[in-house]
Amino acid sequence: MAYYPHTDQDRAQMLSAIGVDSLDALFTAIPEDYRFPALNLPPGASELEVLRELHAASSFNAGADQYATFLGAGAYHHFIPSVVNYIIQRGEFLTSYTPYQPEVSQGTLQAVYEFQSMICALLGMEAANASHYDGGTSLAEAVTMAFEVARGKRRKVILSPGIHPQYREVARTYHQHRDLKIVGDRGNATLPDLVDMIDEQTMLIAVQYPDFFGRIEDYSALIKTAHEHGALVCFVTDRWPAPDQTPRPPGRRYCGGEGQSLGIPMSFGGPYLGFFATRLAHVRKIAGRIVGETQDTDGRRAFVMTLRPREQDIRRDKATSNICTNQGLMALAASIYLAALGKHGLRRVAELIWHKSHYAAAEIAKLPGFSVDQEKPFFREFVVSCPRPVKEMNVRLFKEFGVIGGYDLGRDFPARANEMLVCVTEMNTRAEIDAFVNALQTITAPASGSEAAR
Repeated sequence: MAYYPHTDQDRAQMLSAIGVDSLDALFTAIPEDYRFPALNLPPGASELEVLRELHAASSFNAGADQYATFLGAGAYHHFIPSVVNYIIQRGEFLTSYTPYQPEVSQGTLQAVYEFQSMICALLGMEAANASHYDGGTSLAEAVTMAFEVARGKRRKVILSPGIHPQYREVARTYHQHRDLKIVGDRGNATLPDLVDMIDEQTMLIAVQYPDFFGRIEDYSALIKTAHEHGALVCFVTDRWPAPDQTPRPPGRRYCGGEGQSLGIPMSFGGPYLGFFATRLAHVRKIAGRIVGETQDTDGRRAFVMTLRPREQDIRRDKATSNICTNQGLMALAASIYLAALGKHGLRRVAELIWHKSHYAAAEIAKLPGFSVDQEKPFFREFVVSCPRPVKEMNVRLFKEFGVIGGYDLGRDFPARANEMLVCVTEMNTRAEIDAFVNALQTITAPASGSEAAR
């Protein structure tokens, strides 16, 4: 935000231009008794006092920079090269808000174009937008796009229970005004169950890769069945390039997901970045902005705002999306991150995550009373069955060992009480993993006679 001081003469000129003689005249539509209500506010404070108060309040936060963390579930602690913050904080990029109009600078347009190009390369798609608010709104927009492609003639949506539970709720809330039949996610449907749900009324089936539990599924049968019935398939992902041990999903129609893992800090919940990519055949059904490359009249490389086909500021009451901005600064951060690491750097990070998470899973599986779900390949996250309530264990892990434990799956999945979703990234050292395993063993060990007496 910017502050612009005005003199009395400035104010008089502006009032004259709009045809009123005083500031009070601007508020005549508001009853006088309600114009300036008494507010129970504390006395004003100086900048120094405010900063001290804010620093004191922030000290109550438990961040991944101060504690070893094994908590993921949609927000991940990854290393961010210093070049990312350095560039996004340059004055050319760090604006008060993302520009709306196509007449924005060539620099902003090029940054958006590069983001779209890298997302397409990362996901193996032909067109990407810039962008959505987060992974949840990306999934919601995937449902909207499927509805547009089907022209309202199909109204069945199948959501896998392996999709992030908050994403599924966002999609349901987003489309509560439509007469859609959303099935599959409220229960314990298996992959074969989801395949059996596909019929001629299905417009979309959405799955997550890897799923919310870290598992890597083979979706080839699901894709084949969906295509036979004319349904679209959406992969929800955050998407790292998988190391050699993990197959990439074949036959993808489009992808939506969360870009927080690509150079954006966890920030206690946001802002994050939703990306979306599809085939060229559906490019006019995408919400958000699409920037293209062209040449100016002198033959120089130039960038233009090519499409905004579903936006409120273009289609007004006929708009099918309320995404009339994009996370421009976050998209820029992701672009810098992807460019800094390159495909080899990204693969190296993925390999580190793979090996560290599998080492942690193997060590936890050795503990008495614990079991690890290793039935299917997994990446970065895995499910641990615990001998005690996860909430109780996490309190002790933090208070006694300074460790942020995994996600309590019982919060969203009643059938998974006493199951912890453990996340391991390249940021977790072997010493941290070993300390976490030892802490789990300590807090679940049977109490000695003297401890039980106390």
